[in-house]
Amino acid sequence: TYSGKVFQVTLLTLGGFLLLPLLVIIFILESPIHPEAFSLKEPPVMKGCWEPNLKLREAERLFEDQISGPESIANIGDVLFAGTADGKILKLIGRRIHTVTRLGKLPCGSKEEESSCGRPLGIRVGPNGTLFVADAYLGLFEVDPATGDATRLVSGGQVVTGRKLSFINDLAVTRDGKKVYFTDSSSRWQRRDYMHLIMEATADGRVLEYDTESRELTVVMENLRFPNGIQLLPDEESVLVAETTMARIRRVHVAGLNKGGMDTFVDNLPGFPDNIRPSSTGGYWVAMSAVRPNPGFSMLDFLSQRPWIKKLIFKV
Repeated sequence: TYSGKVFQVTLLTLGGFLLLPLLVIIFILESPIHPEAFSLKEPPVMKGCWEPNLKLREAERLFEDQISGPESIANIGDVLFAGTADGKILKLIGRRIHTVTRLGKLPCGSKEEESSCGRPLGIRVGPNGTLFVADAYLGLFEVDPATGDATRLVSGGQVVTGRKLSFINDLAVTRDGKKVYFTDSSSRWQRRDYMHLIMEATADGRVLEYDTESRELTVVMENLRFPNGIQLLPDEESVLVAETTMARIRRVHVAGLNKGGMDTFVDNLPGFPDNIRPSSTGGYWVAMSAVRPNPGFSMLDFLSQRPWIKKLIFKV
């Protein structure tokens, strides 16, 4: 009818007037991220060893709703240690929770306060029974679990070979305690902006080595896309590094004849890897931060070659 056509024209005109300014703003605004296009292989079909199961549902839940965001876990005998989202290093004995120390300062709880509160991520036990802790903002620490005394080994935010330590993530310690290897996930983005890092996918992550005797800090490998968990191999000549954005694990040679080299340990994982820890059978436990379902749809895989969509998302 005539009135129906008039209504349609009026509605389209009104929609155009409302949409046009929004489109202009979107195109004028600068995106906070500058994503790069990169290629991921088609995720492996989830069959065989990749077939989903419900085994983790059978796990016993410890300290549920009692601690905030534990990231990494270390143990001395039956005593567990973990860093939490409220900046604490906790000792977990049986059903009891004790605070060993706080690396940052109060207040804690908001995104803005996280850099001063601290966010302990990787945690390991050293040869002398001390804890080595990687705090995303504050740096590397050695903590006495008995007294809570904390010694800063490496300061977060410092510039190393022209780039800042902006997102210290995980660490691994040699058996003699003389070397500490750690990942710096980005020189551009901090932990609180990890979604910017994931979406931008810039190859600005690094692996570094700290010598506890000489106190020398050196870059072992660079140009990694979100290096995350790190684990020394038994010969201590190489470390495994979870390159989260690329859904793979890299092997970085830190000593021996191949020092300075890197190769791929496992490629095209069915998820995006986070922490790596040794298993009792000689293999490795790898936690996945997100799954790449096949059959199914993976948003991060889809966006990997469409940086313009990523920019649009962050503009909106």
